[in-house]
Amino acid sequence: MRIPDAKLAEIWDQGFTIVEGFLDKETLADARAALWENFPTPEAYFADPEAHQNLTKTQFTGIKLFPYAQWALSRLPVYPDLIDAAERFLRTEQVDVYKIELWAKYAGSVNYDQMHHRDYANHTIVVPRADGVMPQMTTFLLLSDVTELDGPTKLAPRAKTQHIPIGVNQLPMGELFDDEVPVTGPAGTLMIYKTDTFHRASDFKAPGRSRFAMLMDFKARGAPWQGKLAWPNLATTQAWKDAMAKMTPRQRDLFGWPPIGDDYWNAQTLADVQLRYPDLDLTPYAKAAGVEMKAPELAHEG
Repeated sequence: MRIPDAKLAEIWDQGFTIVEGFLDKETLADARAALWENFPTPEAYFADPEAHQNLTKTQFTGIKLFPYAQWALSRLPVYPDLIDAAERFLRTEQVDVYKIELWAKYAGSVNYDQMHHRDYANHTIVVPRADGVMPQMTTFLLLSDVTELDGPTKLAPRAKTQHIPIGVNQLPMGELFDDEVPVTGPAGTLMIYKTDTFHRASDFKAPGRSRFAMLMDFKARGAPWQGKLAWPNLATTQAWKDAMAKMTPRQRDLFGWPPIGDDYWNAQTLADVQLRYPDLDLTPYAKAAGVEMKAPELAHEG
């Protein structure tokens, strides 16, 4: 679903927007099926919580970082309508995806309640500009139906917080509870917010409930003070190689992959990148560099 301009405008006006029906049905169904290759199903978890102690240590132990062994999950951060939204919100095609987290929560595993905070504290080493220049686009994509019982993220509208200096990134517990808006909706709902928007996690209101979401964050290229994850540190797995091979050049570009026509590409880098990524089609990069590709096993002969 292409996000309407009016929805993107809401992010500037109130600090966030909630878009139901963002994912197409097939993509959503495939992603939901792939969840159970990463986490226990709710039925399995609640049948024996003691068997899943790894999910009970902190609020954040249910997080798994990109890449994922399943393309059905790895494709979500490069979903075309999400790229389109990032380009329009950030007002540039030079976009980086700088954080991808898959998050599972189960009622009773820990207390998920938080005080209201702003996410910029670990998304930039400085603070956001109040005039909206150089923003970051942060998101939650719901992969399960979320009601008030399911520990929804809760946000405080900008009108209730704009008097608070941006340098204040955390408030006492309960201060904005009367003003918050819950992020509820069917699976496939997308919430977009700014890093200076006050929000918090809330706890489950009933036993046997669970919540699954993917968090995907974007920034305009050229702001080295912004970010969170370093992709080279996560690029040693087969899942990474598989994801890069399946992506289009535009999708790879979001991770900082050298674009077609970049000076990085020459006969040597093309041959050696092909050795590292045997299943990746480097033809567009080779053509732009004026290099005839050789089969990977012959790349260093002679």
